[in-house]
Amino acid sequence: MAIEQTYYFYVLLCADRSLYGGFTTNVAKRFATHLAGKGAKYTRSHRPVRVLYQEAFTTKHAALHAEWAFKHQSRQRKLRYLAAHGVTLES
Repeated sequence: MAIEQTYYFYVLLCADRSLYGGFTTNVAKRFATHLAGKGAKYTRSHRPVRVLYQEAFTTKHAALHAEWAFKHQSRQRKLRYLAAHGVTLES
């Protein structure tokens, strides 16, 4: 019997107010890695402040697709995406 895995697409708000989208199986652990300066190259120089959004998926493919789609949008579209999911930078 296979163990079901949950995959997450997440969005971080960085100290410079930029947005970073990522993929993981454990959001809290991945965020701690980013905070420690051992995460993605981008977040090493744009320290994340907090997790703004996370969404769970049952397949790795779906989570990676959500990450890819988010990263390939303009900032305005990213903000609209977050707002459509009840998230604002002030929340």
